[in-house]
Amino acid sequence: MPVQVTGREEELHWIALTLVPGLGTRNAGKLISRFRTPQAVFRASRTELEGAGVSGAVAQSIASGCSFEDAVVQQEKMLQTGTVVVALNDPRYPPQLREIYDPPVVLFARGRVDLLQMALFGIVGTRRPTPYGLAATERLAADLARAGLVIVSGMARGIDTTAHKAALAVQGDTVAVLGCGVDVVYPVENRNLAAEIAAKGLILSEFPMGATAFPQNFPIRNRIISGMGVGLLVAEGAQYSGSAITARLAIDQGREVFAVPGNITSKMSWGPNLLIKQGAKLVQDWNDVIVDLPPEVRRRLVDEGKKRLLNQGVQDGDATSGEGQASLLANQNEAARRLLEKLRPDASTHLDTLVEQLEGFTPSELIAALFELEMNGLVKQLPGKNFVKVW
Repeated sequence: MPVQVTGREEELHWIALTLVPGLGTRNAGKLISRFRTPQAVFRASRTELEGAGVSGAVAQSIASGCSFEDAVVQQEKMLQTGTVVVALNDPRYPPQLREIYDPPVVLFARGRVDLLQMALFGIVGTRRPTPYGLAATERLAADLARAGLVIVSGMARGIDTTAHKAALAVQGDTVAVLGCGVDVVYPVENRNLAAEIAAKGLILSEFPMGATAFPQNFPIRNRIISGMGVGLLVAEGAQYSGSAITARLAIDQGREVFAVPGNITSKMSWGPNLLIKQGAKLVQDWNDVIVDLPPEVRRRLVDEGKKRLLNQGVQDGDATSGEGQASLLANQNEAARRLLEKLRPDASTHLDTLVEQLEGFTPSELIAALFELEMNGLVKQLPGKNFVKVW
């Protein structure tokens, strides 16, 4: 074994490690913790490997290097599809995902790998949604994407597909986590959606190239959807559905869980309604999610909103001047302008008061305008849904 390897050789070792028969994700992670690199794992003796907790048969498979032939085939498929490997020690690896009990040792990625470092948020639900569930998902996913969250889902039929499409429709960012290889489209009717996500967002999987979408893969996949984000929203789903499993995983991982309330006579609402009874945050609009995210995530969204504004041509130095403020106001909609007329820098105003005073605007329109103003540095939100104008 060479002492030093190139990037492609290192990638080959990572892939080969994940393909060792019988090793599994958890044991692979233990070996990396013990030996630090996959190269060191393959250099270890059978005795050292067994001392690290793997069985004799698995230790023999590692020592024989039998998985390298398949790893070379994997690399060839990756080159053909523009896929890259994001290993556990890669700085691009999602920081939240690294914290879970059994993080994937390797992630196969097609598209914008930079999205893994942004504020990720999962949306899941049934494959057989009601019109209400579809409408709620479309609205919430679009609004959350506008707010700067990267929408993460599984590209399954129903709620997942709707969440991805809604984010893309507003030029937002989205990540699809698959229960098959990133070069396999499942379900087949999402071929166009998969191509659009690969071009504008990111397709992700821990399963190797060409892996079939077996049913047992999806519960394994779900821990990634819940684990890589700052929170998880369940839109619709039966009491014992896959989305309910994902919600339980999110709770175990210490993530914020949100749920869309539904009709008590609809089986598709049993899952979310039960989650709400158990302590999940009830969501009526996107602001119910944003206000319950960790403070550092909220600050990050505001900072990223300001950067987007600067990228549109507004100079940082002008943002606090009269001319700069006028330029910012010119980009706000009528609701935002009216809000700035009502808000004061020396006294807070509650959201309910603003809704009463500004006739002609729905609460959702005002909330959207307030968050946009907050991202632009013109409005600050205080505890209890109170707002002040930035001096």
